[in-house]
Amino acid sequence: MAYYNGFPATYQSPYQAYQPPYQMAQPVQQTAQPTAQAPNNLIWVQGEAGAKSYLVAPNTTVQLWDSEAQVIYLKSADASGMPSMKVLDYTIRGDSAPAAAVSAPAGNEIPYATKDAIAALQGEIDSLRADIDRLSTTRRRRKEETDVE
Repeated sequence: MAYYNGFPATYQSPYQAYQPPYQMAQPVQQTAQPTAQAPNNLIWVQGEAGAKSYLVAPNTTVQLWDSEAQVIYLKSADASGMPSMKVLDYTIRGDSAPAAAVSAPAGNEIPYATKDAIAALQGEIDSLRADIDRLSTTRRRRKEETDVE
């Protein structure tokens, strides 16, 4: 048997701190399971009085949802902690609302092109091309005449 400082090797001094046996860390296995989503972080208040009494930290803005009406309060505090609040009303749209949101043309205008309108536009484009060709040939002739002299 081995002795250390006069004591057997199996002896543990009462002054020596207990150390649990060392365990190796087990590797974490990755699973393909979906992670849990964060809880809904909406802050609900009761009316405007509840929104006014809600404390906001300096330099922050919070959304406060009214549980009694269709209202959202945006409460902010500046660097000194002075609060300010904006009140937003919201409504729920039905199925007919998106169609009404599309802007209608002013007056009795037709929102699409007819064959006659397209033909008239093509005629204008052709006349402009002819004018450009005529002007470019005239310019080219004048340049040739000046170069010859």
